[in-house]
Formats: sequence, C-alpha cells, structure tokens
Amino acid sequence: MSARDHLLATAELSRRAVTLGLGGALLASPALARAARVVGDLHDVRDFGARGDGAAIDSPAINRAIEAAAKAGGGTVIVPPGRYLCFSIRLKDNVTIVLSAGAVIEAASPDAHRGSYDAPENYLEEQFQDFGITHVHNSLIYGDGVSNAAIVGRGMLHGLGLDRAGPGAHWHGVKGWQSAKALGISPKELLLRDPKEQATLGRANKTIGLMNCHNVLLRDFTILQAGHFGVIAHGVTNMTIDHLTIDTDRDGIDIDCCRDVRVTNCIVNAPKDDAIVLKSSYALGRKALCENITILGCKTSGYAMGSLLDGTYRTSDYAAPDKIGPLGRIKMGTETNGGFRNILISDCTCEASRGILIGVVDGGVMEDVVVSDIVMRDPVNHPLFVHQSGRLRAPEGTTIGKCRRIRFDNINVSGADPRFPCGLTGQKGYPIEDVSFSNIFVQSAGGGTAADAARVPEERPTSSLEVTYLGTLPAQGLYARHAERLTVRDVEFTVEKSDARPVFVLDDVQGATIDGVTSAQPRGNIVLQRGSSNVAIGDVRTMG
Repeated sequence: MSARDHLLATAELSRRAVTLGLGGALLASPALARAARVVGDLHDVRDFGARGDGAAIDSPAINRAIEAAAKAGGGTVIVPPGRYLCFSIRLKDNVTIVLSAGAVIEAASPDAHRGSYDAPENYLEEQFQDFGITHVHNSLIYGDGVSNAAIVGRGMLHGLGLDRAGPGAHWHGVKGWQSAKALGISPKELLLRDPKEQATLGRANKTIGLMNCHNVLLRDFTILQAGHFGVIAHGVTNMTIDHLTIDTDRDGIDIDCCRDVRVTNCIVNAPKDDAIVLKSSYALGRKALCENITILGCKTSGYAMGSLLDGTYRTSDYAAPDKIGPLGRIKMGTETNGGFRNILISDCTCEASRGILIGVVDGGVMEDVVVSDIVMRDPVNHPLFVHQSGRLRAPEGTTIGKCRRIRFDNINVSGADPRFPCGLTGQKGYPIEDVSFSNIFVQSAGGGTAADAARVPEERPTSSLEVTYLGTLPAQGLYARHAERLTVRDVEFTVEKSDARPVFVLDDVQGATIDGVTSAQPRGNIVLQRGSSNVAIGDVRTMG
C-alpha cells in the first residue's frame, strides 16, 4: 500500500470514528444538534505540514487546516497522536477540532522558541479589570466572534509556555485611563508606552480564550498547566463545557458576561486560584449580565498541580497571601459590573479547597441562585458564604449592588475549619435579602472560645469579594450581618470539641426564621441577636 493509500485509509477510519462517536454524541443532544453539521470534510493537520514531533512549530499548519475547513463551509480538523508545539491557534466558524487520544498541543515559549502569540485586542476606553483578563487573542487557542465551533477528543492541551504569574502586567483601571486622557493619548498608546505592558506583547497567559462567540462545544480533553486561565469566555452564548479534566495552578474555568452556559461533569484542580468562577466584568466595554448558567456534576479541588492527573492527590503547600490555604473553589462575583441571574450549581464535590463564595462588589445584582446537593470535604475557609460590598471598580455613578433570592440546599460538609463558619455579610443600608439554608450538615473540630464569641468582626464597606479580613467569626454555625428575611431550616452543626460560641449570630438581621436545628449547644445559646428584629426560633434539638 502506498503512503497516500495508507493516509486515505487512515482518514476513512477517522471519518467513521468521528461520525459514530462525535457525530452520534452531538446528534444525541437536541441542544447540540446544530453542531452536528460541523462534522463534515476531514482535514488532517499533517496534510497541511504539521509534524507533531515536539520540536517544529506546528501552529501555522494547524491554522491552515482550520482555514481550509472554514473555507469549505465547515469541517473537522483532526489532530493525530503526537506532540504539537504551537503559538496562537485561531478558531473559525463551523469548525470542530478533534484532539485524538495521544495528541498533545503544547504552548510554545517565546523565550525558548522562534515565534510569538497574537497581540492582545480590545483596548477599551475605560477598563475596570486586570488588563490580561480583557483580551483573548493572547491565548494558545482563541475564538473571537465565531459560531458553531468545537474542540473535542481525548487529547491534551499543555500550557507549558504560557505565563502564570499574573493576568497581565498590572491593573490600570480608572486612574490609568484618566492618565491617558490627561496626556491626550489613547489607552492603547498608554499601554504600549509602558515597559511592563510591552513585555507582555507576543506572550500568552490563557489556554483557551473566547470572546463574543455563539454555539461553542468543549468536550472530553485534558488541560495541564493552563497558564493564568484554562478556559476564559467573555460574552459567549450557548456554550457547553463537558467532561474536561483541568489540572493547573491558576484559574480553571472562567465564565464572564455569558448566557446559556452549561459546565457539566468537569474535574478541575487549581490550588493557586479559582477552579470554576463566574464573573460579570467590563471586558465587553459595557455592563452585561452573566445569566442562565448551570454547573452540574463537577469536582473541584486544591491539590498540588499535576497530582490530579498522576493520581497522587498531593496536598498543596500554597497558602495564598492571606496564609489560609489553597483555593481551588467554585466562586461567583470576582467582578460584578453587569450582575448575575438564574444560576444553578448542583451535584458537585469540593475537597481540599476553599468553600463556595458568591456575592457582588462592583454593583450589579446577584439574584435567583441555587446551590444544592454539594459534598464538601476539608474546606480551608467558610464552606458557604455570601458577601455584598462596595469596592465599585466600575463606571462612575455605580452604586452598591444587591444579593437576593439565594438558596443553599442539601449540602454536606466535613472537616470544616471551626474559625470559619458559613455566613452572609451585607453592608449597612444595603442588606442581603431572602437567603435560605436548608438541609445543611457541617462537621468541624469546634473549640471556639469565649473570646471568639465576644468578637465583633470588622466592617469593611469597600472590600473585594474575599472575606479573610473578618477573621475568626463569633458564631459556630452561621454568622449573618446586614440581612433581611433569612431562613434556616433543618440544619445540623457537630463539633469534636465543645464550642463556646452560639450556633447563630444575627447582627442587624431584620426578619429571620430558624427551625429544625440540631446542635450540642443548649437552647439558650443557639441564637445571639444584635440589633435584629422579627426573629422566629422554632424546633431546636440538643444532642447529649
């Protein structure tokens, strides 16, 4: 058989595998039916010059294959087994990239290899988030305004040559843009005059970056050492991220200003940053909601990078600047300009990481959120927390936002740090509204002292979403400050050592129902009220 005949036979086998595997999977899901059209003509990247030897730069060849598929009206780009050293790879409309098992696309390093990544785009007139977060062209693989694109398969993306130290050179924010105006130059010119920003040109810090895309599928592949971001998506609608395995040390999956997104069955290990995070930043140059987001069946953790993939699950020694421990959590609200609506986080497992943290700090509204059916083991800080603050890294005139209609249900927590119970903290005059905790079990070491019980946590009206500044809280189970209409039903807090703190501390809570509580504390030490009213306490079961 000639080499060409062998190639044709291999392509036919690949075509059948894709049709029966990928095509069948797509057609099986009505939400992805349109994406099935992407499985058209096959384009093997080796036909376009890719070598896959880990030495040649293969991104030009892969981009030629993608262009050929796009010009044909859509198709499938096959990446056979091999190691493909690459700079920027550009997604196109109606193109699926299939990463074959054994295929690794490795991010090249501008310091070690000839070539560079595409320059960042989208220099905004005003910017209210870190510079590197705003852009996606400085990614290993990116899509800007594309539709019906997919990356699937059992291969790997290895971000070895990506930057991880920060989201860009530094944050400019409002003062930076005001400086540009005062000098009579554009924000882009200001950035390009800055030696720190110049140093980032030609470099990349994201594995996959998406901006203003529609109908996107990411499925089945692995990301190792992902740079600052494994997947970051701004303004993307109708996206499915399914069965990804991400083992990295910075952010795993960032969903920003997106709509109709499903993150399902993913495993994300991220000891030095957030595993799965929802944002509503100003990266689109306007305020935009992050809405209709579902996170289902995922596992997040903060083990040492690489130990998820090798199965050793080594404890991370990273403690973050606050010295508490690794991150690796599910979070919502790092940036909140546009707000959040209709969010479901369910059937997830979180271990050796921080707890679930949600809130608003840059204006915007957080509403209609359900967090349910969570198993959490050994959280290093608060298992569940809602925070509302007025950092207001946002356009002039933005006011403190609102958190309302948030429900936590059927959550099991073991190994909790007794210093950090569950909580919610609004701001004076800006209460958190209509939060409920039901069917919650939390086990901790206990041991809280009378001095802990007497603490009055600091008020910090302009804080970020992080609540480390609160320190050890005066409640054993739940601390609430500046809230209205709080409901707590069927909860149990167990401790290994006796704890002098009340189970609940309500500080400026107007309207609360607490019922079905199981605790070792006597009834008289269940609830401490400070400046609160309309608090109804129902059934309390005291353990002997």
